[in-house]
Amino acid sequence: MTDVHVAGVGMTKFGSSPERTARDMFAQAAGEAFDDSGVSPDAIEELFYGNFMGEFAETQGHQGPLMADAAGISAPATRIESACASSGVAVRYGVNHVRSGAADVVLVGGAERMKNLSTPDGTRALSAAADALYEVNAGVTFPGAYSLMANSYFDEFGGTREDLAHIAVKNHANAVENDLAQFNRAIEVEDVLEAPTVSAPFGLYDCSPMSDGAAAAVLMSEEFVQDQGIETDVKITGVGQGSDSLALQDRVSIPRTPAAVEAGETAYEDAGVGPDDIDVAEVHDCFTIAEALALESLGFYEPGEAITAAREGETTIDGNLPVNLSGGLKAKGHPVGATGCAQISELTKLLRGDHVNSEAVSDAEVGLTHNAGGTVASCVVHILEEVDA
Repeated sequence: MTDVHVAGVGMTKFGSSPERTARDMFAQAAGEAFDDSGVSPDAIEELFYGNFMGEFAETQGHQGPLMADAAGISAPATRIESACASSGVAVRYGVNHVRSGAADVVLVGGAERMKNLSTPDGTRALSAAADALYEVNAGVTFPGAYSLMANSYFDEFGGTREDLAHIAVKNHANAVENDLAQFNRAIEVEDVLEAPTVSAPFGLYDCSPMSDGAAAAVLMSEEFVQDQGIETDVKITGVGQGSDSLALQDRVSIPRTPAAVEAGETAYEDAGVGPDDIDVAEVHDCFTIAEALALESLGFYEPGEAITAAREGETTIDGNLPVNLSGGLKAKGHPVGATGCAQISELTKLLRGDHVNSEAVSDAEVGLTHNAGGTVASCVVHILEEVDA
């Protein structure tokens, strides 16, 4: 398949900005992506925009044309909704649109406004990504759902709360110098273990926060890049998406995520690479157990083996496979509609050398992003490579 160049990226700081609207944040991210790419908004031929909870947080649907206006573009605009994978799927749509020849230059991204909601209202809105009939009506929230996945994992494979704590500690450490991250604060294993319980085995530090933020990227075809003499550093060489039953009780196995397996295998085949070729990864760690599940589903570890990866230093910044050098959802933040494209933005900067943690992976040539929706009922994976690699 034809490679698609990431010509420019932009991203707001993630965190608490309840006074800012989603359109305001996306305008900033898109503007930064234009500046980074060197093209004007007039060059954009299509917009794919991810957002999950706009109707809950801002009573705002029909966001495609709204965000096109905010970004200053005049082009067909489509909103993509796939829970927490919304803008990751938007990136996939953009890549496939360019590959098809339908456009040479597209804008992709997403935004979410969450911190203007109370915790109960935000929790209620997020619960809409679960099965309303069989899960939400029974009182299941996502901390509860992922705790079921964690406890099932422990029952089947083993693992401890301390193993999970090392994942949180690692990702907080990675975010300390990342100015765009929500939490620039290191934590210790004891902090995680002594934090208030949210849903056993999770304490407060096992859970990603509610966040406000936006991210955007300008994607270009190979032909356009060559014709216009545009210099780029990173390209998307593989994409994959998978789906699973929405409700946990309909799954074959609660602690397995076959949607991620499918997405990963498709992306690897598309790019002509495998797990052993990946130098750095950004994975969807909405809860600490989710990072371990992702690493196993993507073929980096056999089932039951990833739970100790952070504790043993294998996925730390100086490990064999650095994971979530942005801080991950856990510390970078998780404005759900923006998360997938934010992973693209952070990994692009890591590979091209202008991320605060790039020096730690200065030899990296191939990276992977993994963005999941719900309890991984949706998953999208992208492979990114250096242009000259």
